[in-house]
Amino acid sequence: MDRRTVDVYEEHASDWLAQKIRPIPPTLAEFARRVPTGSVRLDLGCGPGWHTAGLGAPAIACDAANAMLDLVPQYAPRVARVLADLEALPFRRGALGGTWAHKCYMHIPAARVPLALADVHRATRVGGALHVHVTSDHSKPVEPDSRFGGRHFDNWPLRRLVDVVSGAGFAIDETRDDGVEWIDVEATRARTLPDTVGPDMRLLLVGLNPSEYSADVGAGFARPGNRFWPAALAAGLVTRTHDPFHALRVDGIGMTDLVKRATPRADVLTREEFRAGAARVERLVAWLEPRAVCFIGLGGYRAAVDRKAESGWQARSFGGRPAYVMPNPSGVNGHVKPAELAEHFHAAASYGPPSHG
Repeated sequence: MDRRTVDVYEEHASDWLAQKIRPIPPTLAEFARRVPTGSVRLDLGCGPGWHTAGLGAPAIACDAANAMLDLVPQYAPRVARVLADLEALPFRRGALGGTWAHKCYMHIPAARVPLALADVHRATRVGGALHVHVTSDHSKPVEPDSRFGGRHFDNWPLRRLVDVVSGAGFAIDETRDDGVEWIDVEATRARTLPDTVGPDMRLLLVGLNPSEYSADVGAGFARPGNRFWPAALAAGLVTRTHDPFHALRVDGIGMTDLVKRATPRADVLTREEFRAGAARVERLVAWLEPRAVCFIGLGGYRAAVDRKAESGWQARSFGGRPAYVMPNPSGVNGHVKPAELAEHFHAAASYGPPSHG
């Protein structure tokens, strides 16, 4: 996360504790009830641990500032403490039953929050709870004390936060906007895949929807017989198989889906789902501005955007970016050979249709 923000909390943790009065939010008890019984509750960006004990047991206090963690025993004397960056959580897949992220994600540049939430999704069991509380776009944060100056703040419109949380693989349960300063999203970890997206993507790949198999594995196109990863490797699009986080961080390749709902087959999805999903992805593209967008699956693109579309570059842009459509690499689409799929990836990575004349 933003290093200067962490440094402020490291340098002035005791001043923060002495001057800040933080009442317990009324949402804390309800969140604790939503966490599956006996599973780990994470207080992410815990600060001095004002809320940690209220999460129930077992709980973990996690912060990027060691000085803040040193204060936690005053409020939660029997919890584990973990020093970690909010964007690189040290928890195994499915280790958490819930994450309380109260006033922390606003300290991360907004375009990096989707990947941070994807990491929370990875570390959370299906059915686990998520609480996100950040400054809203109504708010203009003021630093009343110079000792706490220099912290990074990004304000969020509610619509974007809902898009990002649902894109990260969480079903939205409730939202709140006080119209003045704060917005909240309460959500549940779904059996699906998170978006792996962020700033400076050289290409955003848009699948139809995750299969249940891929959702359980944690990587798209994971079923044996799917040619996506071999073709993407052959095209030089990615440098590691079955690792969407590596594809984004190292190769600049983002991944999302038109529909987040995981199904055994894509043909059970409705046109309404495709269209609603396309609207979300289009807002994502307009915000993050990848160099180009590649839709993987002609049928989904036809259902969501243009029923007369053919493979290749599209006449219309998508979210203001060049749009390419290619065949589905699923094994059931076996007449499309791996070499042809690799050629499509090469074309999509050229970032736009060839000019004429």
